[in-house]
Amino acid sequence: MKIRSKIILVVLPLIIVTLFLAETASYFSAVNGVTRIARQFLSYKAGELEKYAENQWELLTENNFASRPDMVEAAKKAVENYAQSIILSNTECILALDDSGSVVMATSPMELKPEETPAIMQLLNEENDGIQTVTMAGAERIIKAFYFTPFQWYIILTEKSSTFYSDADQIRFQTLIILAIALLISVTMLVYFARRLTNPLARIIKAMNSIISGADLASRVDVEYRDETGKLASTFNHMLKELEKAYSQIKRYAFDAVLAGKKEQRIRQIFQKYVPKSVIDRCFTTQGSMLKIGEDLNLSILFSDIRGFTTISEQFKNNPVDLVESLNRYFSDQVDIIMNRNGIVDKYIGDAIMAFWGAPVNQEDDALASVLSGLDMIDALAGFNKKQNKLGKPEFQIGIGINYGLVTVGNIGSERKMDYTVIGDEVNLASRMEGLNKMYHTELLVTESVYSRISSGNNISKIYCRLLDIVAVKGKSEGVKIYTVKRALSGAEEKAWQIHNRGMEFYLPPKRDFKSAADCFNEALSLLPGDFNAANLLERCRIYLTDPPPPDWNGVEVMNSK
Repeated sequence: MKIRSKIILVVLPLIIVTLFLAETASYFSAVNGVTRIARQFLSYKAGELEKYAENQWELLTENNFASRPDMVEAAKKAVENYAQSIILSNTECILALDDSGSVVMATSPMELKPEETPAIMQLLNEENDGIQTVTMAGAERIIKAFYFTPFQWYIILTEKSSTFYSDADQIRFQTLIILAIALLISVTMLVYFARRLTNPLARIIKAMNSIISGADLASRVDVEYRDETGKLASTFNHMLKELEKAYSQIKRYAFDAVLAGKKEQRIRQIFQKYVPKSVIDRCFTTQGSMLKIGEDLNLSILFSDIRGFTTISEQFKNNPVDLVESLNRYFSDQVDIIMNRNGIVDKYIGDAIMAFWGAPVNQEDDALASVLSGLDMIDALAGFNKKQNKLGKPEFQIGIGINYGLVTVGNIGSERKMDYTVIGDEVNLASRMEGLNKMYHTELLVTESVYSRISSGNNISKIYCRLLDIVAVKGKSEGVKIYTVKRALSGAEEKAWQIHNRGMEFYLPPKRDFKSAADCFNEALSLLPGDFNAANLLERCRIYLTDPPPPDWNGVEVMNSK
């Protein structure tokens, strides 16, 4: 029998099994899809109910009825009626608990057992936005909850787990049966045909391994069959004959390759002190073509500068060696942080550092890596300053600015001296962000483009962001939102930043609600006495309340200096 026929006998059952497995995969996709849709629909209904409750409360506040108990009760009744209208099954229920855990509203009877209430209230107080599983009224139920502050209600949308997952459970059971049958068939057929197919090949492989292990290129494999296995043995014998002829050349090529590898290693060791490793790797891969032209890429650019360096230098006037030693220690810490997070140190500009992420190798988290580097640099500075104090030397203070955008990157210069660097308006904007730290009394500022990258997905949980202003830097007419970021906040800071960000929503167009914004900034200032940015925005709001800005005001502050 020809090997082709044997292959058909092996491939055919594998195709059949593959079809079964594909069907199984589709069933699993169906399970996941049904479950996902059910969860999304429950979340959607919770969102719609929350919006409806907020609308009812806004009607009360806009008509000054929020202080009237009868009107508040009417609004609660309206929410209850709306909740009743979105119930889809007999086992589904929407209820509201007060802060003590008592049921104050329910679309159907729902009596919580005394031992269930503490666990439910603990779960609700954790403010988890996801879908949860709890025991209510003696049954396991799926819930989606949110806290509605005006009514002081925990509003819960709940469905029995058995009903919620019924379709998914049925599909899963059927899929497991099909999968078990498919696996049994595939394994049985594969074992049977694999044995018949591999016996002649095994003998050839054994002979080949004997020749290879003995390194005897003069030996040959016995040709037992006239089918494809026989042709395989003949081809292997022919290969041995050719290898025997080329053996001397192979040894020479191997020796040359070793020499070339050692030369490349020496070049890398020398130039990695001046050029990032990723640039050298790409240069060897592309054989220097990357050195000829630039390319436009979206990168994250960081500028860091030592505040008041001229004043610091004057303190070292009589001992410049100490100044250089301090700078070297400072740069060593800062550069290690940047490179450990896959950044490229572009250049030193006096006491400033310019770095970027995203070239020549682009990563999805370049913006986040640059921000985390900035935070690490600030943390490392604290340790540096402790050592400065012990040595009796002045402390360093830095400002860091980060921007993300389209720039031109490549080797720029002449044939005798080139720099792998970035240029463009987005680079200039990053530099301006660094300079704005002095005006806003901050250490780290990022632009809106950076914020949008780090706040997507789960990244925002790693750092805290505070919107400070919309500015048009010198030489630009368009404004850009600027944020300060921190890795961790105290309890007062976290609350104050949330209130501050809410105040910015009132402050900026289209709301232009300077009264509400002023209340927020004043509350933030009470939590963080002496906070410059809250005080600055509060003063602006007070000015705008007496002298409103023109109708076309867009909230942009124009900077006339760098």
